[in-house]
Amino acid sequence: MTERAFAITGLDLSGYMVKDAARAIGFYRDVLGLEPTVVYPNNMGAEYEFPDGTTFGLWAGGGGLIPFQPSNGNLFAVDDLDAAVATVKTRGIPVLMEHETPVCFMAMINDTEGNSVVLHKRKTL
Repeated sequence: MTERAFAITGLDLSGYMVKDAARAIGFYRDVLGLEPTVVYPNNMGAEYEFPDGTTFGLWAGGGGLIPFQPSNGNLFAVDDLDAAVATVKTRGIPVLMEHETPVCFMAMINDTEGNSVVLHKRKTL
């Protein structure tokens, strides 16, 4: 093994690109109950810090810096997956997938920008 000059110690921030930050912020607030800890000016996005210290962000794609593209891969921990699924269904949001693995339960929806949002509940083993 070669000696490394640095080590990755964790994940500071994960997030999605969005077409319309205000619309996306509304979705994450009104549907998922998340309040941003930082809202960037000029409709550029927001960040959300969770009780465990992790941070999720939304950033307006397009312009000259980074082009918009929908993303997937973020799994949001929920305390009650059945309640989360029932809540999004009552808001008319289609649940695209519900799945159980040996270690978790999950359900996938899309946000207003076409990003995959996975609501996730770990099993207690």
